[in-house]
Amino acid sequence: MEEKSAGAVVFRDTPGGRMYLLLLNAGRWDFPKGGVEKGESELQTVLREVEEETGLKRIKIIPGFRKVIEYYYRRGRKNVHKQVVYMLASTDTESVKISFEHQGFGWFRYGEALHRASYDNSKFTLTDAEKFVRDGLRTPPEGGPP
Repeated sequence: MEEKSAGAVVFRDTPGGRMYLLLLNAGRWDFPKGGVEKGESELQTVLREVEEETGLKRIKIIPGFRKVIEYYYRRGRKNVHKQVVYMLASTDTESVKISFEHQGFGWFRYGEALHRASYDNSKFTLTDAEKFVRDGLRTPPEGGPP
């Protein structure tokens, strides 16, 4: 069984430094993401899911960053191969209104976000995003548009 999702590493620059958004779902911290619906592009999914899960309507997708992770999990008796595409997005909005499926959220500096992120794939994605932003928004060695 195949499944595809798309989401974003969302950040905002503040006088105190760059802050990354993580959402809390079932005790785990991760980025906003969700399933790609039929007829929907990855970009459309990212914009929809970020708005649905965070209430953020004003995000700017940063060109050149595209990170794909893949993993398997079990649903009932079936193995599911999941692909998640992450884009990078900035916002100037601090206020977040989480969806019913989340229990909390936080804006964290890179080090704390890295510590809180619950999955290794999320940590790797965050590290690539931070390097991408820090190095002047240049395409990372692995990533970028296909």
